[in-house]
Amino acid sequence: MQNPELERARQIVEWTGTNLFLTGKAGTGKTTFLRQLRERNPKRMVILAPTGVAAINAGGSTIHSFFQFDFGPYLPGRTKMEYKLRKDKMKLIRSLDLIVIDEISMVRGDMMDRIDELLRHYRTPFQPFGGVQLLLIGDLQQLAPVVKDDEWELLRSDYPTPYFFSSRALNESGYATIELHHVYRQSDPHFVELLNRVRSNTADAEVLRQFNERYVPDFEPPEEAGYVRLVTHNQQAREYNAQELERLSTQEYVFEACVEGVFPESSFPTDEELVLKQGAQVMFVKNDVKHRYFNGMLGTVEQLTDKHIVVCPFDNDERIEVDIDAWENTRYEMNPRTKEVEERIVGMFKQYPLKLAWAITVHKSQGLTFEHAIIDVHAAFAAGQTYVALSRCKSLEGMVLSAPIPPRAIITDANVDRYHRELPARTPDESGIRQLQRIHFVNLIASLFDFRSIEHLLALFLRHLEEHFYKEYPATLERFRKEQLALNHTLFPVAHRFHIQYEQLVAASDDYTNDPLLQERISKGATYFRTQLGPLQTLLADTDLASKNKEVLRRYMDLDAELNEAIRQRKALFDYVLRNGFHMADYQRAHALIMAGEKPRKKEEHTEQ
Repeated sequence: MQNPELERARQIVEWTGTNLFLTGKAGTGKTTFLRQLRERNPKRMVILAPTGVAAINAGGSTIHSFFQFDFGPYLPGRTKMEYKLRKDKMKLIRSLDLIVIDEISMVRGDMMDRIDELLRHYRTPFQPFGGVQLLLIGDLQQLAPVVKDDEWELLRSDYPTPYFFSSRALNESGYATIELHHVYRQSDPHFVELLNRVRSNTADAEVLRQFNERYVPDFEPPEEAGYVRLVTHNQQAREYNAQELERLSTQEYVFEACVEGVFPESSFPTDEELVLKQGAQVMFVKNDVKHRYFNGMLGTVEQLTDKHIVVCPFDNDERIEVDIDAWENTRYEMNPRTKEVEERIVGMFKQYPLKLAWAITVHKSQGLTFEHAIIDVHAAFAAGQTYVALSRCKSLEGMVLSAPIPPRAIITDANVDRYHRELPARTPDESGIRQLQRIHFVNLIASLFDFRSIEHLLALFLRHLEEHFYKEYPATLERFRKEQLALNHTLFPVAHRFHIQYEQLVAASDDYTNDPLLQERISKGATYFRTQLGPLQTLLADTDLASKNKEVLRRYMDLDAELNEAIRQRKALFDYVLRNGFHMADYQRAHALIMAGEKPRKKEEHTEQ
């Protein structure tokens, strides 16, 4: 990977636990980075997106379907969350190291805080997002979050803006930012500079003049040139495509999609009823595995029957015989045998990977590149819409405006502009990334010797006994009081002092991942703390309380199970480290599985970097 910014992003994602916002203007390689990360799969991760189409394109799930959220606003401390995830989904969430959210610009701050509350519930309540790392990918200057007026009236008292960066949990967690600057889509530096001026809301009269020189009234594109018209509204695109299709005198064919299983209509990548004629201008909406075509390639239907479509692309003389293709709607699951995070296909959409493309909306053009485009953004209504349309073109010369761009069409959000100016302060250099790696290593050791859940659950358990069982079981209550008092001397404060020790050892070592003294201290610590948990585990096993009050009994049994599970997890982690040593990547995988209630597979040798 030649791009140093992308390399720094890779290092943060793969070798730290720091949350990362990866951003950059159109054509800087964000989508490529996500695809390569998916191929390498360095951590147990899922890929999520705010909309069905974005999720299908990214090869993941929607945020709402993965977490089973409803579509209402989330008010911190006031919205009552319902935790009804299936057991297998709970295990999956507890096993994750990384959650990727693509098109983060469309995600609201309250959604991020809703995710945080759910992850704290199912993972650890003491860390933002339950301790899972986030990779947030997107460009705030492009697609904005959707918030209705009545929803914003509810949210505005808790959030200064609707954007993801106003999330309380995200700001509590701290996060790094990498902004990509090298543009791969456009090669003309002057055109890139003009686009930057539009993106940053600094387009003056001279910038508009240069763009508006591309205005050609009543422009009739030559058929062989392959111009696509970018418009701001869906209705414009539908009417223009229907009008152009009607002008063709050739026979009309209708191709019905085949929908299998679960595949929401809002996620359909093209028309369920695809209407074509010979001579129609079309766009491919999928990348071909044989590399004959790509998403966004334009062409003309040259031959057409009810079972046969041949398209001639505008940019070469090849004739492409188009086959029906399939899109998968996937659900993340944990493989019960290998314990790996896998995608299970729950639905299929089968159709020719084409759509009429004399005109498409600016929104649907997101992520695409065109040699020639007719752009109509005089009625732009959303922040970033004009920038998205103009930046689809590879060159200024390939652009024609069907109407001049008025100053009002360049819409930006002052909140985004202000936030964007703060990004450099969040961008770590090479030294900063090395420090983040060191902090991550310390945090992983801390996760081994983290007794906060046990301390918290024991306090809840003891309080429940004091409130409801003190008359019938005074001796049992006294035994638990003594055990809590003992742990307050031998476990919890000792763990705090031990944290200072290993933190100092990591800071003093140049090769902390392989430092023999540190490995020895971790091993001795695991042995000591494992022993200290024994009496509490034995006391729980020997205790069996009864109550005529079903609710009191149910709460006792729940707390007993949770406390036993917390002890089991801790001892399983200690056993793993005592057998295998503490090697970052292997321990991280083992920790994920143990916290999900699974048993890690044995490894003969570690895979440390």
